[in-house]
Amino acid sequence: MIVTASITGLLKTLLLILGGIVLLRFLGQLMMAKRNIEEERKLNREKRAFEQERASKLKNFGKISILKSNRKSSGSKHDAEETDFEEIE
Repeated sequence: MIVTASITGLLKTLLLILGGIVLLRFLGQLMMAKRNIEEERKLNREKRAFEQERASKLKNFGKISILKSNRKSSGSKHDAEETDFEEIE
């Protein structure tokens, strides 16, 4: 079997290679766009959580809250160390 090169066969091969390159570039652009969208959504979620936390802190700014402690359990998390204060003249 003798194989001869032809211009049409060469053009078909070149078009297939060119089509593959174009397809790969398109898929690469599509994947980058998807990654950027996901990253933007993540940043928006973080920003929204930060703004909510900031709003709640500003809402409670300057307010005093008193924690009720249960003196029966001596190993409680909310037990505070008692401190004596002296006046300085």
